[in-house]
Amino acid sequence: MGFTCGIVGLPNVGKSTLFNALTATVAAEAANYPFCTIDPNIGRIAVPDARLTKLAEIAKSAQIVPTQIDFADIAGLVRGASKGEGLGNQFLGHIREVDAIVHVVRCFEDDNITHVSGHVDPLDDIETVETELMLADLESLERRAHGLTKQARGNDKEAAATLALAETILAALHDGKPARSVAVSDDEEEKLFRDLQLLTGKPVLYVCNVEEEAAANGNALSAKVAEYAESQGAIHVVVSAAIEAEIAQLEGDERAEFLEELGLEETGLARVIHAGYELLGLITYFTAGPKEARAWTISNGTKGAQAAGVIHSDFERGFIAAETISYDDFIACGGEAAAKEAGKMRQEGRNYVVKDGDTILFRFNV
Repeated sequence: MGFTCGIVGLPNVGKSTLFNALTATVAAEAANYPFCTIDPNIGRIAVPDARLTKLAEIAKSAQIVPTQIDFADIAGLVRGASKGEGLGNQFLGHIREVDAIVHVVRCFEDDNITHVSGHVDPLDDIETVETELMLADLESLERRAHGLTKQARGNDKEAAATLALAETILAALHDGKPARSVAVSDDEEEKLFRDLQLLTGKPVLYVCNVEEEAAANGNALSAKVAEYAESQGAIHVVVSAAIEAEIAQLEGDERAEFLEELGLEETGLARVIHAGYELLGLITYFTAGPKEARAWTISNGTKGAQAAGVIHSDFERGFIAAETISYDDFIACGGEAAAKEAGKMRQEGRNYVVKDGDTILFRFNV
């Protein structure tokens, strides 16, 4: 089960620097000119989770395997991208392939780093990107609506339902609102919405890239983005991409000391990863034993048999039961055997909705 967050934004806002820090590599060239990233670089990032380490200690696991999430570094967008300006067509095509958008916004002044608009205004930058995505969606939906109209006239019920939804979204786009502002009524309509593959239908995380001195608390520019994000029901995170690139090269005590000097409890990247996880509606369950302690990613609301299928399709096909202990009970009791003795282990069926932090042993037969 793969999930990808696409890192987007105008040129020279710190996208590739952030991506490099996330992957702790120099896979994406970070240079002071537009379009230094042409093809999206993909980085598979471990999701930090202190719970996994504690489980491994108690279970005396020989190996720790964290869950992961993919980040894609996508070429910078410019005004007119929806009409093919710059690398517009490639940019928009790459965004269609991701599950969520991490929109990096420049919130720092630096005369040595050129801004494509000639001045730093994060809200103007956000509007530029959003406008181009909405224009692309308008063109895509209007083209799609013609075909749907013909199908609906032929009594195609799914086409009629899709057309009705498309018309509602088109009205929102014409009103300057993204597709994600349109509420869907049920699971069936949500599926139709996803199938439209709209750029502005994807959830957005705003990453405010600030100067070093503002890494802990942000600045006046990031405060504007925070206010805007709140008004849109979106998430925002403040980071200093340059500092994160330095932190990525440090280990252990050195990293902890550097964070303390900056007044940070955790890296900005950890906040970005967790926010991306939240944005996608994901949760984690664990398996823990002498061989390994492992974290597994599932969508919130996933049922027991489906969760088992993330490990192996045989587990889902031959599902019998999920022996489940909550994370808190596992820790409090000091492990699986003691939790079972204390009556904290539950036998759950295939329709059990897995909770974040559940530690599970699947019973199956194929």
